[in-house]
Amino acid sequence: MLNSTNFTPQQIFPTGLQRRIQRNGPNTEQPQRRERPNRFRFNRTALRNLSLLDQVLFAQFGQGPLVDVPFATMHQAFEHFAAIQPAAIAVEHQGETISYGELERQANRLAAHLAALGVKTGDHVALFLQRSIPMIVGILATLKAGAAYVPQHIGVAPEAHLNYVLDVANIDVILTISRVQDQVPGVDGRSLIPIDQFMQRPFANETEFVETFLPETAVSPHNTCFMIFTSGTTGKPNGVQVTHGNAGNILLTAPGNLGIQPGTKVGQILSIAFDMSVWEILGCLSNGGTLLIRGKDFMEVARRVDVIIATPSILATFDADQCQNVQTVAVAGEPCPRPLADKWGAFCSFYNSCGPTEVTIVNTAEQHFPWKEGLTIGRPTPNNTVYVLDENLQPLPIGEVGEMWAGGDCVSKGYMGNEELTADRYRPDPFLGSGRLMFRTRDLGKWTAEGELVHYGRTDDQVKIRGFRVELDSVSAALESAPNCKRAVALKLDSRDLVGFVSPRTVDVDAARQAVADQLPYYCTPKFVIDLAELPKTPRGKIDKRLLLEMAKAHDAAQENLPEVSAPDSMQQTSGRLKTANIARPT
Repeated sequence: MLNSTNFTPQQIFPTGLQRRIQRNGPNTEQPQRRERPNRFRFNRTALRNLSLLDQVLFAQFGQGPLVDVPFATMHQAFEHFAAIQPAAIAVEHQGETISYGELERQANRLAAHLAALGVKTGDHVALFLQRSIPMIVGILATLKAGAAYVPQHIGVAPEAHLNYVLDVANIDVILTISRVQDQVPGVDGRSLIPIDQFMQRPFANETEFVETFLPETAVSPHNTCFMIFTSGTTGKPNGVQVTHGNAGNILLTAPGNLGIQPGTKVGQILSIAFDMSVWEILGCLSNGGTLLIRGKDFMEVARRVDVIIATPSILATFDADQCQNVQTVAVAGEPCPRPLADKWGAFCSFYNSCGPTEVTIVNTAEQHFPWKEGLTIGRPTPNNTVYVLDENLQPLPIGEVGEMWAGGDCVSKGYMGNEELTADRYRPDPFLGSGRLMFRTRDLGKWTAEGELVHYGRTDDQVKIRGFRVELDSVSAALESAPNCKRAVALKLDSRDLVGFVSPRTVDVDAARQAVADQLPYYCTPKFVIDLAELPKTPRGKIDKRLLLEMAKAHDAAQENLPEVSAPDSMQQTSGRLKTANIARPT
């Protein structure tokens, strides 16, 4: 159920594909909205355990401003700019460009083809491809047809994962590009369309598909816009359903729109399977900007753009001295080091943000200045709320650390085909009421005296690797699927890599590492796997992860020719000397 405000429904056209073309052209005027209050009104009963001062601050700090979202759907926002600036460059990739007018026309034609194949409002279409202009055509065509796009990066995601996505999302149509179509699995019984070849077909005349395509059933803010698969606690990824209303709420309002307007160049750097790529792609095109899709050289694009959206790990690889033209940077996906924020914040508008996929890319943001006392994750974005609660879901006084729950229009529809997990993580919102839901982020945080949030890590073993969310249990389960493996543990070594431990010593560590590579996305594959006769235990009988992590760091330091870090004595007793362990490493 979408937590959204009222919207103006589109006109529903009669059946028949040829009659689903808008005859009067797209509306270039932004729709009028009814005025709304400036602030949410929190339920006072839900705040009764707080002092009067904390009740006031809990409600004041815990919500962003209430603002109108100018368009009901993301493709309507794009269509608005395609109508008023058809000659403007919409996308550039490796020397090729496409204008807003041509992108609109190609997307209309592909949307009509999808409809002819039976795609209708509420369906899902897979985009199994790589970065390219046809990728953007596929996204917009899917949205125009009323469907949600389900993106995966071919050449990165393993075949087993792609097949799982196809099954869970009930996919009948797969969009791809010709150079990777042989790598797309599960095509039997499904339609496979190489977008680049489809785009090469000549138009019948100069006006064919110029007019905006409309599906038989109108698309509303409640319809799913895209589905991102995140790591799951059971070892199976979860498909998060994000609606048009969710997406528009962050991408079409400040600060989430990042000041993008016609003429602004935005980098497309991140994987299409990562929710932050939506921020890049739809955030750019729904505000009239020009999207620069990177090739293998990240810096070639970074040097030329006005806006960069990235994880801190990726941003740290960029030479800031060569990016002095950049006006705005937004980071999210993992904790940002203060020195990195200070470096970029010294010459551009730097936003540190936070929020899991389930609350639509990010739900907090704040511009950082090097002179600020601390680096925070900011305040709730417009039409959204954040609650710092204890383990009993009771509000905590300002300044106390608790778990952050997210409410408002950012809360997505839930997990595709997993009602039990949806019911557990999406709960009725006692502060807003009216049937709204709040989401358990599993992030710890507290409010500063200035009303900003400080992040204090995760409540569980869910970690961020290269900006991607990873459930350590799912990696452990993949390791344990290797022949002869009785027990396995995966740990976070640093912001870029995991490490794995398996037992007994008879386990083939190379096979264990490959098992992860075969089942999970690339960023889940451990940097190395170490076999032990038995995994060490704490006095309470639990696996001693602290000792294992010290062993992993000792090995990693030795491999990097850093000063030697000795494994603890208790670990030596458990496993023998480190150099005798069998270790799988990347080839």
